[in-house]
Amino acid sequence: MGTSHYVIGTGDRRVIALHGWLGDHRAYESMWAWLDRSSFCFAFMDYRGYGGAKGQAGRYTMDEIAADVLDLADELGWERFSLVGHSMGGMAIQRVLVEAPERVERLVGINPVPASGVPFDEQSWALFEGAAANPAHRRAIIDFTTGSRLTGVWLDHMTARSVECSDEAAVAGYLTAWAKTDFHDRVLGNPVPVKVIAGEHDPALSADVMRQTWIPWYPNAELEVMANSGHYPMDEVPVALATSVQSFLAK
Repeated sequence: MGTSHYVIGTGDRRVIALHGWLGDHRAYESMWAWLDRSSFCFAFMDYRGYGGAKGQAGRYTMDEIAADVLDLADELGWERFSLVGHSMGGMAIQRVLVEAPERVERLVGINPVPASGVPFDEQSWALFEGAAANPAHRRAIIDFTTGSRLTGVWLDHMTARSVECSDEAAVAGYLTAWAKTDFHDRVLGNPVPVKVIAGEHDPALSADVMRQTWIPWYPNAELEVMANSGHYPMDEVPVALATSVQSFLAK
């Protein structure tokens, strides 16, 4: 069985994009119209339990995602490629780098989880842990991570799409994977070119978090603070995000 994915573009610059915890490959849909399809070929992958892989059981670990990414690259015939990862996907692209550093050209992390995981207090953990079964928890998380400033119509849409596109077991399993996995010692000093994008209104995976984790760990890393955006710049500022990502990947 092939790895669930959606391909856009026919260009020579090859990119595999990984979504976050509460979405599937369509998390990037709002920026698809602004991709340079003649220069790039983007493969937007689904994790097991999400999107086109909904119903596909898994261990729901970073190791499993990395293995599936490499299987997808092999399916596509891509020996070398760049990686884009949003939120949880930001941790996952680093795991691919650890497993196959010779195949990875560049990394772009969009509000990305560090390779050290994310610490939680008891109240926050209860909110996130309850998100697998309770859509209201998902809505509250989306609202909080975008600075509690966006229309409820969009929050309702994002929540409904999240519930529709994911298996409850996968959401529960991947929470532990991205929050409590720590392999940052294996990325320290890696020379791969890295761009980290942090939304100015994201209080969780903020620019300060990136300055304490990603930026000192990768010697060739740069940070951009994305104006007028929280945790979901793909929806909040799609043209600006597409421009930023492609400019870096084209270097």
